[in-house]
Amino acid sequence: MDLNKQFNKGISPSQYNDTLTNHKEAFHHIYNTFEIPETDKDKLTKISEQNLRVLIIAQEFCGHCMLDLPIMFRLAEATDMPVSVFVRDENLDLMDKYLTNDKRVIPIFVFINESGEEVAKWGPYAPEIKSFVDELQTNMPAKDDPKFDDAFQELIQKVGQTFKYDNKFWDYVYQDLLNTLTVK
Repeated sequence: MDLNKQFNKGISPSQYNDTLTNHKEAFHHIYNTFEIPETDKDKLTKISEQNLRVLIIAQEFCGHCMLDLPIMFRLAEATDMPVSVFVRDENLDLMDKYLTNDKRVIPIFVFINESGEEVAKWGPYAPEIKSFVDELQTNMPAKDDPKFDDAFQELIQKVGQTFKYDNKFWDYVYQDLLNTLTVK
């Protein structure tokens, strides 16, 4: 797959924003509230000097996308990194190239250089985020248990509220992205 050609087939962050329904308020809250630390100027300069572009595979219903994309969009703005977003279910050929444990887990960020070569991949979540969600899931009833649906809705609610309001989770994502882009 030619990632240069693929990049040109995606949609812009503003077009992705137009697809938002389920998590629109939370997405905008994170985007409008998250700030890149001034102390990271040198790291951002090094990222910017790489002339990277990012292909993002996401979908508006995804809670992890609600958390991760606003932060990635801010990082891209701070480093002048072009962004191309691909709606997962409309781009399965690309998605299937970046499976997680043989599943279509999102978001996935694929960073490419000017030649279209993949230089880094991030996603679907920072390690601390995975640990948080895994811990919450330990008390979930089995899927065939009549209490599962209610428990799952509670889990989604708790995760969504935490992602929306707890900025330490925003920092986990941001720091993991920085590590991905600055460790060579």
